[in-house]
Amino acid sequence: MKLFRYLLLFPALFALSCGDVLDKQPLDKLQGENLFSNPEGVKLYMANLYYQLPIEDFTFFRQGFNWNTGDPNNGGFAPAMVTDEAVHSEFGDFIGNDDFQWWDQGYKLIRDTNILIDIIPTLTVPEAETKALIGESAFIRAYAYFALAKRYGGVPLITSVQKYEGDVEALKVPRSTEKETWDFVLKECDLAIQNLAESWPGGERRATKWVAYALKSRVALHAASLAKYGDRAPISGPAVEQKLVGLDKSAAAEYYKAAIEASEALINSGKFSLYKPTPASPEEAADNYRKLFEDPNIAPTEVIFIKGFARPGSGTGHNYGIWFQPNQTANGWPHPGRMNPTLDLMDAYESYTDPGKSAPIVTTEAGNDINDYNGFSASKNYKRYDDPAGIYKDKDARLWATMVLPGTAWKGQKIIIQAGMIKPDGNAQLFGGEPVNANGKTYYPYGAADRTQYSGFDTWGGNNTRTGVSFKKFLNEGVNVAPGWNQTVSDWADFRYAEILLIHAEAVVESGTGSSQNGAKALNEVRRRAGHTKDIPLTIDNVIRERRVEFAFENKRFWDLIRRREYHTLFNNTVRHALIPVLDLRVSPAKYIFIRQVIQRINPTTFEYRQYYRYVPGIGANGLVQNPQY
Repeated sequence: MKLFRYLLLFPALFALSCGDVLDKQPLDKLQGENLFSNPEGVKLYMANLYYQLPIEDFTFFRQGFNWNTGDPNNGGFAPAMVTDEAVHSEFGDFIGNDDFQWWDQGYKLIRDTNILIDIIPTLTVPEAETKALIGESAFIRAYAYFALAKRYGGVPLITSVQKYEGDVEALKVPRSTEKETWDFVLKECDLAIQNLAESWPGGERRATKWVAYALKSRVALHAASLAKYGDRAPISGPAVEQKLVGLDKSAAAEYYKAAIEASEALINSGKFSLYKPTPASPEEAADNYRKLFEDPNIAPTEVIFIKGFARPGSGTGHNYGIWFQPNQTANGWPHPGRMNPTLDLMDAYESYTDPGKSAPIVTTEAGNDINDYNGFSASKNYKRYDDPAGIYKDKDARLWATMVLPGTAWKGQKIIIQAGMIKPDGNAQLFGGEPVNANGKTYYPYGAADRTQYSGFDTWGGNNTRTGVSFKKFLNEGVNVAPGWNQTVSDWADFRYAEILLIHAEAVVESGTGSSQNGAKALNEVRRRAGHTKDIPLTIDNVIRERRVEFAFENKRFWDLIRRREYHTLFNNTVRHALIPVLDLRVSPAKYIFIRQVIQRINPTTFEYRQYYRYVPGIGANGLVQNPQY
């Protein structure tokens, strides 16, 4: 077999040679022209394709994917910070035009995958290996086109290697309609399902039939939501007129049906279950949930597909362990504490005494303050707590497992998060000031005398939370991460069984088809793992709330707001909120009160209709139709 070296043309008209990949000398020194004639060469090439997958993991930021080579200094931003889940400790940037782009990189992965797909028929390998290669290639191409479709709508569908023969115009591929693009992704998923085995002999982290089903269920739900809710954000222009963006409402039914069928295949297989699905108490549920993300390898029946981070270092580790630890556990890293969960997210979690709805945190005895963000008022009768974490008592276990709450222990330290004091004379001293002597003691504005001894509200270094809690999910309590780049090696759970259950529940309730009984069962299984004992009905509000709390910080909220066309409603000159712990010196001994207020030093943000699609790069050269309003 001879490997031909073609020049490939992306829609952005970058002329690139496949030799860029093939001429890199792998560890076993295979030459490019011999790569596919050697099983090890094929394995190396496949590993490169998996590495390029647009998995929205620890190294996914607004700049792109796999942002962990060399010095990936993006200031500790994460996608959650442009949603209602969190804000950055220091900055308040929102979504820019160049954020979340993935055009050139996407077509590079597609080109590299097409090289392999074109070569497969010429390989002399057993039939089982051929099927596996066909299945994996289809899975990777489906994953790539999914990432493109949810950013751009309809895109050029390039399904084979393009050969340059002197005519650039012949290589230009027009955009397909958005409907054609989503249908193509689902067709590729089906091809992967048909050809992939249920598992790999050595347990390798590669696509299987079940992973392909999981991808199909995620893709189909996304497309169904776009079809059902696209008219919430009407746009116009040539791309709309040519159906390059937008789906007819009538398409929703077929996509919801595909989501139901794909999720049912996983549910009915009997091979998957939630990790520790029936905890004895909320405390046990919180511990189970935390450990699931600390090391997803402990949950082989729940975690369907893992992206591994093998060792510390450039390209192999990530930076959650340095950016997002509370300030007190920074272990020498100069800029921790960057992920600040919002009160808006805290409020979404249910209580155990009144389940089935969000339980906004009540700070006053009157209980009528949940929409009052005007700061401290001496006339209010605030609830007082000896333990600052007491205000969170009865809240869903996942809140305790996702956030470091004030006064709780993390890595052997009591985490101190305090925004100031109410002095004995009733005057508030918030966000700074001098120590106060009262009741024979000295009290400090941020709860301790030294900056290394507290984790909240001080603006020094941008290292302290400004929302009232710090971040916990994914972090390993038993590991002190070295203060350097890419030193964290926790793995990422890309597909979890919990997602499949909630996809099934949402598709059933949104479509009005399928078994509502099974949809409710799927919803309540996820809640039961969180320590809830009372089932709730299958409604869309219940499903969406459950997605918010179950998948917090897993980079799903951004796309949920996109696909359901809710971003512009949620972010319309919108501010996000904090829950401020304050030491009340009007009583002896001093106790904590809490104030609901707007987050300090952050501007209101607005999401524009056009931001539901990213702009298409390179249209001056590639002749493609641009997305609306760019």
